[in-house]
Amino acid sequence: MPAANPFQNALRQLDRAAKKINLNEDILNILRNPIRILQVYIPVRMDDGKVKVFHGYRVQHNESRGPTKGGVRYHPKADLSEVKALAMLMTWKCALMDIPYGGAKGGVVVDPKKLSHGELERLTRGYVRGLNGFIGPNRDIPAPDVYTNPQIMAWIMDEASRLTGYNVPGIVTGKPVEIGGSHGRQYATAQGGIFVLQEVCGMKGVKCDRFSRVIIQGFGNAGSYTAKILHSMKFKIIGLSDSKGAIMDLKGLDPNKVETYKDKTGSVVGYPGTKKLTNAKLLEQPCEILIPAALDNQITGQNANRIKAKIILELANGAITPEADDKLNKKNILVIPDILSNAGGVTVSYFEWVQNMQQYYWDEEEVMAQLRKVMTRAFKQTFETAKLHQVDLRMGAYILAVSRVAEAIKLRGY
Repeated sequence: MPAANPFQNALRQLDRAAKKINLNEDILNILRNPIRILQVYIPVRMDDGKVKVFHGYRVQHNESRGPTKGGVRYHPKADLSEVKALAMLMTWKCALMDIPYGGAKGGVVVDPKKLSHGELERLTRGYVRGLNGFIGPNRDIPAPDVYTNPQIMAWIMDEASRLTGYNVPGIVTGKPVEIGGSHGRQYATAQGGIFVLQEVCGMKGVKCDRFSRVIIQGFGNAGSYTAKILHSMKFKIIGLSDSKGAIMDLKGLDPNKVETYKDKTGSVVGYPGTKKLTNAKLLEQPCEILIPAALDNQITGQNANRIKAKIILELANGAITPEADDKLNKKNILVIPDILSNAGGVTVSYFEWVQNMQQYYWDEEEVMAQLRKVMTRAFKQTFETAKLHQVDLRMGAYILAVSRVAEAIKLRGY
């Protein structure tokens, strides 16, 4: 069966929320379409002297609440449908957190692991040149995503500054601290999700404690930091995975040691004393907390009935399809949706942008205190909205976010 189209899934979630709140049809039509789609072709001089042309995208979904904001991913399977879906998700995420941004997303079709350091830099600078005039601190602000990192963000800032003729640190977030990045940004997505998880675990009738079994699919930035933070809080990490496979140990894993092993070997697979599984099978193992932190469409209508977790913290964008949501709800599995779970990243990106614009920088303690405040407030508002409309947390989050964007559109007089 073909994989679900990410943008069609995003539209279905929007339509569900719109129906619940009787959204004006004209506003719905605006929200169903991105305001701008940019496609760029990036010629790069490779190390062997030949020129290779790469294909890149930038989608800006909605700017009614402020400049657009969203990550840039470097992935061999990046496509326009995925980027459009993620841009729309960013609009809802920013609105849910009540920060003054609209949503955007970028992608370059490339396997960065196959590029040298120099080739990666030339590709990045070429991508920025292709977007020249369409990104900026008051227009559209990129950030890290899958297979991009602070170094790549530094190149984006430097190339944009060259094109502008002066320093523009606010044009991108997720930069190294030494050139205007924010403390705490590296692990903000993970920490934000954990702040929400703590709120859920404190709810009446929800059974989870610090000794709960946790399975995390994905050991990239978000997954690895989540594993390490939860391990330090005495949660029991029994399963981890990366793109090459998954490992399990019912006695518990120390993610710090697993990370050291992965740095040496290139994968978590083969870590001593563990059982090897596929990524798909890992999702189906019994646990209290399941955290998909890899790619989209991981829990679908086909495997949802085999999920045995009590709580799912959807740290990856679009990891759960609409069909899967329906089945998980029937099984009384509590899903903490992506636009809430992983919003810590864009929230601290917002803090970084504020610091860049003001040229006044916060210490890590202040960043984390503000992040906890924003994440906790967003969870409570989502919970109350879900309760009011008698829907699950995902639909509560969508209703709240879509309502805020719709109100901005009405007030601006579109």
